[in-house]
Amino acid sequence: MSAQSDALTTVPRSPERAGFWRTVGAYVALTKPRVMELLLVVTVPAMILAEQGFPNLWLVLATLLGGAMSAGSAGAFNCYLDRDMDRRMQRTKGRPLVTGEISDRNALIFSWVLGLLSVIWLWATTNWLAAVLGAAAIFFYVVVYTMLLKRHSEQNIIWGGIAGCFPVLIGWAAVTGSLDWPAWVFFLIIFLWTPAHYWPLSMKYRDDYAAAGVPMLGVVRGRTTVGLQIILYTWATVASSLLLVPIAQMGWVYTVTALVVGAAFIVEAHRLYGSAIRGREGRPMRVFHGSISYLSVLSIAIAIDPLLPF
Repeated sequence: MSAQSDALTTVPRSPERAGFWRTVGAYVALTKPRVMELLLVVTVPAMILAEQGFPNLWLVLATLLGGAMSAGSAGAFNCYLDRDMDRRMQRTKGRPLVTGEISDRNALIFSWVLGLLSVIWLWATTNWLAAVLGAAAIFFYVVVYTMLLKRHSEQNIIWGGIAGCFPVLIGWAAVTGSLDWPAWVFFLIIFLWTPAHYWPLSMKYRDDYAAAGVPMLGVVRGRTTVGLQIILYTWATVASSLLLVPIAQMGWVYTVTALVVGAAFIVEAHRLYGSAIRGREGRPMRVFHGSISYLSVLSIAIAIDPLLPF
């Protein structure tokens, strides 16, 4: 290798440039991108179902951007308000406000600016109803869940989880300017899915939540009780998914998919409960990750079914 190529490969990255991208990454982390991705997964299927075909591409992109900003604002507010708890939990010790990469003041300003921009953007590019729903989603996650329920009630994730259902309504409203029964059924599916999705995580990180003083069900109740609740909500989720068949006139692709992935979800929930009644920890994260796969595949089926010619 020539001396010139050696020199090119050893040129260090500018400290200023590295610092800039590190800061950008910290602000992105503040928005909880993994949660945001999961929320946006359901937005496009809701829009396709509302349109009974693929909507205008610009409208889809505008809605996704507005929804991402709304979810990101809620996530950033949550990180700001929960920064004291995050410092006591192993699972959250790498968050930017814990590491000091972002100051508390800058995080709060960022949360407000991103939230206001999301509402303005949705109003300007979609319609007033989608914008109001975006604002309501932020309010529900920040005030109802984070400030009122999370530290004080074992039911926190049930009612706080409503915030995660709003992307469906935002997507539907962006297309139709209204909210119809299929949108509310999709909302119900995610509402019932959320506890079945999140409670296995609370079982896995029970000590973390206990150290932070968060009364998640996995902390205040035994494994058997939590496992039974997961089963009940899993069955309710699958049952509600089948309501879309008559109400939204879904075809065989969605129907078969809902039955197959629903059965797999139920089996995993029962396995976790079976371990609990035998005094074993089981594999709660298998249920947690399986629930993500369930919602993702179901959402894909919702998106594909209206596009088929039969």
